[in-house]
Amino acid sequence: MTGDHISSGATAPFMAPRAPKTLDATLSIPGSKSLTNRELVLAALADKPSTIRGGLVARDTELMMKALRQLGATITTQKSSDGVPQWHITPINFTSLSTEPIVIDCGLAGTVMRFLPPIALLGFQPVTFTGDEQAKARPMGAIIDALRQLGAKVDDGDTGTLPFTVTPGGLPTDDHTIRIDASASSQFVSGLLLVSARFPAAITVEHSGASVPSLPHIEMTMRCLADRGVDVDFSGSGKWSVMPQTIQARDLTIEPDLSNAAPFLAAALVAGGSVSIRDWPIHTTQVGDQLRTLLADFGGLVDREGDVVTVQGAGVGPGVTLRPVNLDLSAAGELAPTLITLALFGSGTSIFSGIGHLRGHETDRLAAMVENITALGGVATETADGIIVTPAPLRAGMWKAFGDHRMATSGALVGLAVDGVAIDDIGQTAKTLPEFVELWTQMLAGGSE
Repeated sequence: MTGDHISSGATAPFMAPRAPKTLDATLSIPGSKSLTNRELVLAALADKPSTIRGGLVARDTELMMKALRQLGATITTQKSSDGVPQWHITPINFTSLSTEPIVIDCGLAGTVMRFLPPIALLGFQPVTFTGDEQAKARPMGAIIDALRQLGAKVDDGDTGTLPFTVTPGGLPTDDHTIRIDASASSQFVSGLLLVSARFPAAITVEHSGASVPSLPHIEMTMRCLADRGVDVDFSGSGKWSVMPQTIQARDLTIEPDLSNAAPFLAAALVAGGSVSIRDWPIHTTQVGDQLRTLLADFGGLVDREGDVVTVQGAGVGPGVTLRPVNLDLSAAGELAPTLITLALFGSGTSIFSGIGHLRGHETDRLAAMVENITALGGVATETADGIIVTPAPLRAGMWKAFGDHRMATSGALVGLAVDGVAIDDIGQTAKTLPEFVELWTQMLAGGSE
């Protein structure tokens, strides 16, 4: 695995704790990053002020709020009487913006670097998008191509990556079709759909190339738009059309981040016992809801009672293993690191496919998982679009975060059953779950809050 590792400032490796006993924990997970950043964007584009309650407070969402403020939105933050984060957003007034250039730091946040460039087309000033060193390896060609098709000048040094500067050039005034290859990320489509209702003419986004990964995330975008009165016409054949419409203001509460619940629920299968997550939504577009089926594939017992989801497992150890799986995760790629980690404790070879696009995430997640697994004595092989894992005895060693929050949490999961696993930068979890270590410790203590 090559490439720069972005440190969060951690000064010493985190020794992943071995599970001292079977688990019996009930946890509350903070708000969804995916929903938080979508709703922040829509609130900044709405017709009136909105209030968002329970949004995720983490690096990705802080970067989004800072960027939206730079673009002209006013966002005030406070906590409600019960300690829940609450934000009041006054939309951007595009008629009174400055012409002075601005620079937006995207960090490593895909939602920031892909959702915000189309908004720059509604303003007057050049906007430069930059980010962490590792962000320069993330694919951005599709959104850059789309911006040019919409009349903007984009200076990217012919790299198709960050950093690049967008200079608005006048949006199409007639119905317009944007043709892009979104096979590297569904965020390219979502980024265009979120802002299209504010364009002066109807916009159709047409995907060309291989299949679009993580389609549930586009469904999430469409649901967020629909809840604000925006109709998206989806033909079902890779075309999404949006007419000029008002994006309505809305006061809302963000759902818990179900994907961030993955390592905690999976912990019940590795350590044994049960882990429950509160406030699980009855109806949701979050990919993490698929955990209820996917963890059962490994042999977990999954139960739902009201808004609490519980996973029970026998734990792993001598003579006790998980079921091997053969999973197409093209619609649930963000769950792949956790599920691949579980396969290390299976009774046979597991195959994961449909996740080739993970090579373009915070790090090359396929290469990172293979490097970490083999460093501990495991057996894992990359395929064209996935990973094959064959269980083998694991040993103590360093598990690298590679600047990726999901690598860090996967290392903690391994450490529940393997002595001496050290995660080089657990601080990377601050990207989407700053409370990770606190919640992990609480889970191992075996009690509810």
